Amino acid sequence: MRDVNVHAFPGFESYPTQHCVTGSIKHVYDYHGYPISEELLLGLGEGLSFVYFHIKGTDPFFGGRGNVTRPGTEGFEHAIGRRTGVMVRAHKTASANKAEHALRDLLVARQPVLVYVDMGLLPYFDFPEEYHFGGHTVVVAGYDPETGDVLVADRDPELHPVAWDVLEKARGSTFKPFPPQHLWFTFDFSAARQPTSDDVSEAIRAVCGVMLEPPISNLGVKGIRKAITEARKWPKLLDDAALRRACFNVALFIDHRGGTGGGIFRYMYGRFLSEAAVIVGEPQLDAIGKDLEGVGDDWEAVAAAFAEAADGDNPEALLDAATEPMIHIADREEDVWERLRSVM
Repeated sequence: MRDVNVHAFPGFESYPTQHCVTGSIKHVYDYHGYPISEELLLGLGEGLSFVYFHIKGTDPFFGGRGNVTRPGTEGFEHAIGRRTGVMVRAHKTASANKAEHALRDLLVARQPVLVYVDMGLLPYFDFPEEYHFGGHTVVVAGYDPETGDVLVADRDPELHPVAWDVLEKARGSTFKPFPPQHLWFTFDFSAARQPTSDDVSEAIRAVCGVMLEPPISNLGVKGIRKAITEARKWPKLLDDAALRRACFNVALFIDHRGGTGGGIFRYMYGRFLSEAAVIVGEPQLDAIGKDLEGVGDDWEAVAAAFAEAADGDNPEALLDAATEPMIHIADREEDVWERLRSVM
């Protein structure tokens, strides 16, 4: 990074956030005079789930985010927009040149822009060289037209200076499993409004449906039970280095380091239910939210066990102990989501 003085756009404030996507959206909403909590954003976007997958050529993955955009689905960002009256538009292109020019135009107009990037290519992270994760979002919140250097808002309180070519490399990364494909979002706040009771109730019912009746066995409560079985097969499928990476990644994407707010998003969603209790006028939501936060504590214990396996002398010997608590977690989650659905 060259020694230049790039300033944030007037009115833009940076602060610590819990999850990269909710934090990035909150930064944009706050900038446009529409303050909203990350927890409410997560809930309105149907943002909680569980997913297990192991794609050939990649490490196994445990995830807690839901409503990830894919063909035939509304997607997280758009669901939030619909339930807050904000027109959200996704832009994606295979052309690096087109993506670069579109971003420059928005930045020249002093519009903070939410972009997807490969966090393994961002200079302010200290990841191993081979680490890549393109499902990460940041907000570009400052720009020097002469040098092309930018300021990036991430999950920590500081704004990070990044050279333009580095940012573009991170936007155009082709590394699996989540290449960002130059994806960016724009927002129109002209009809912004507060979410209604119906908005919140609809979003909660959608999450309950995915957790209890997922379309495939890799998702929801079924996905948690499948992950137990599949993780115990890893020693036969992975060499020692890959097994350690898998254990490290599981721990990372459960606890707060991976941008889940801790407890694989269960803490955040539990607090959302407490907010929802007020909006909907249903006190039981607050009690169920507290129970879900307790499930988050159980998930944190799982993360610690996988972290121990990643660093231990014999990770294979620790896998049963790491996955054993997930049996109880699956039962607890099934109970939570059934109770929640009965209330809604």
